[in-house]
Amino acid sequence: MKILVADRISPIGIDLFKSREGFEVIEAYGSSPEQILELVKDVDAIAVRSDTKVTAEVMAAAPKLKVVGRAGVGVDNIDIEAATENGVIVMNTPSGNTIATAELTFTHMLAGTRPIVQACARMREGGWDRKKFGGNELNQKTLGILGMGRIGAEVAKRAMAFQMEVLAFDPYLTESRAKNLGVTQMSLNEVIERADYITVHMPLTAETKHLLNADAFGRMKDGVRIFNCARGGIIDEPALMEALQSGKVAAAGLDVYEDEPPTEDSPLRSIENLVLTPHLGASTKEAQENVGIDVARQMIEALTGGMVMNALNMPSVDPKVLEKLGPYIQLAEKIGTFSQQLAPDSVEKITIRYFGKITEMDTLPLANAVQIGFLREISDNVNNVNAPKKIERLGIACDQLKSSSHADFNELIEVEVACKDGKTRTIGGTLFGKNQIPRIVSIDGHGVEVNTDATLLVLKNKDVPGIVGFIGVTLGEDEVNIANMSLSRETGEGFAVSVFELDSTPSEIAAQKITEHPAIDKFRVIKL
Repeated sequence: MKILVADRISPIGIDLFKSREGFEVIEAYGSSPEQILELVKDVDAIAVRSDTKVTAEVMAAAPKLKVVGRAGVGVDNIDIEAATENGVIVMNTPSGNTIATAELTFTHMLAGTRPIVQACARMREGGWDRKKFGGNELNQKTLGILGMGRIGAEVAKRAMAFQMEVLAFDPYLTESRAKNLGVTQMSLNEVIERADYITVHMPLTAETKHLLNADAFGRMKDGVRIFNCARGGIIDEPALMEALQSGKVAAAGLDVYEDEPPTEDSPLRSIENLVLTPHLGASTKEAQENVGIDVARQMIEALTGGMVMNALNMPSVDPKVLEKLGPYIQLAEKIGTFSQQLAPDSVEKITIRYFGKITEMDTLPLANAVQIGFLREISDNVNNVNAPKKIERLGIACDQLKSSSHADFNELIEVEVACKDGKTRTIGGTLFGKNQIPRIVSIDGHGVEVNTDATLLVLKNKDVPGIVGFIGVTLGEDEVNIANMSLSRETGEGFAVSVFELDSTPSEIAAQKITEHPAIDKFRVIKL
């Protein structure tokens, strides 16, 4: 496998790549965009920092590309949508700079509490203004942390060491985790209204953009202190400047900005009670080394079939879980393929139901497998990365439901496809025997037993004599051999469902004969 290291990372990370048998490392630091396009033609993975842009054009020029690894957190230089479309995993290394960013945040908090930066500047000018540069203490103050991920949690630890009370807002923070961290979980408004200090540790999204705006500042205590070492744009900068100048905010510290770098004449630069640093969050020797090692380890795992960690466009699943799910994944993909070919083109929803012990497992890989199978005959280059996105782009919703028991089988996967005309088609499958052989066991509620490695002729016909004989003769004349068959009759319905496993696909002439038979309501040839 070829690994293109486009930006300089830790030498230890490079050595990790080189230590793997079969890995070829191309170190191409400082390459131009044109050179990158030439280099990626036969690479399996690309490692970058923030300099090299991995664009849609780069993805298109790299047909073998499987993984893009970012040594760091921000991925503004990687076109994630294009990567997803091409089935390329994009991963970052959020933990490598956790301590560095947490410590920088606390440095800003301390600088916003004691005016060290301003006092130093005055000392260099020859001054000695002890009275002007009096400060406050962190002790017994209330810190509000917006975002309790890795960095937020590390900031909380340090704050508690300074005897601060810590309030936390995070929509994804569980009660048990909040308790373990020793923080008090509150709503956003409760945090900003009660906190003496507020620090931001959230990603920039449509929901978090200008989260701290003029309205939010109006809710805060007079003399609050504000800090952002996460992402520019979460704080409304003009609103912050106004609050600083009015005294509503006593002090603030920024390491990130809406536009980086701020212009030379940016009004941010002239506010005395605002400490600015040039995006130094990960700029420690230890952090730079850690992210290089982390990205190499993660990429090696992903390329060699191990656990995919910190992926931004697919879920991370432990390889041990995947190994256990293996037979079910194969079954789920086959059911997805079957359901797509059985249903018309106007599918608007896929519902996946799990029954029995399988519900105790992580079923997300199974949902991905169903979607991959559904897309197999109608889309190219489908894998775990891009299948959910491709399904979404087709306008198809996908839901999962779980039940602990089933009347007929210990474990069952059932896929229902709902069409725009209101009709539904349902396929169920399970694993048979010690060897866990996948089988289709129901079609639209009719019990069958069908091999999943076959070409299938599926009929719904009037329950009258002669149908099986007619199919046998028609296929025999067409020189198509029947390997097996399964028949399901429903009392009172007047119809039967028949499934014939075939060695080859019937010709158009044979298909026409079957279509014209007056007792055959409908039929499909399914290729699994």
